[in-house]
Amino acid sequence: MIPLRRWLAAAALSLLSLAAAAQDKVVYHIDSAETQATKGLRNIRNHLDVAPDTKIVVVTHANGVDFLMEGAKDKANPNVDYGALVSALKARGVRFEVCEITLKSRNLRKDQFTMDAEFTPSGVVKIGQLQSRERYAYIKP
Repeated sequence: MIPLRRWLAAAALSLLSLAAAAQDKVVYHIDSAETQATKGLRNIRNHLDVAPDTKIVVVTHANGVDFLMEGAKDKANPNVDYGALVSALKARGVRFEVCEITLKSRNLRKDQFTMDAEFTPSGVVKIGQLQSRERYAYIKP
């Protein structure tokens, strides 16, 4: 009986250790660069300032992909250079994904985007998979 009790205690400690080591994961959904990009990038920066170990994926589609294009700037505030903001967040581990369906429907090419951008076959599918399969929290700025 004692060996079983020790095994159960060890198993319980192992589970507690795994739970303690669990990492927060968040997907930020941007489908309008004009209304969401600057606010979203600030939110992500603030998020990481408070919880630096958070795993963050930004999924873009429709007009949300525009801030990831080379040379993109905030139309309301041209001093905001999206490339610099995105690169700084990428250096902190944030992943930026662009929907390939959007590329096709808007006749855009991958080489029009910053090198910090990655591509996914479908932004909407990617968001669903991150939420359901990988248990990402969802934020839409």
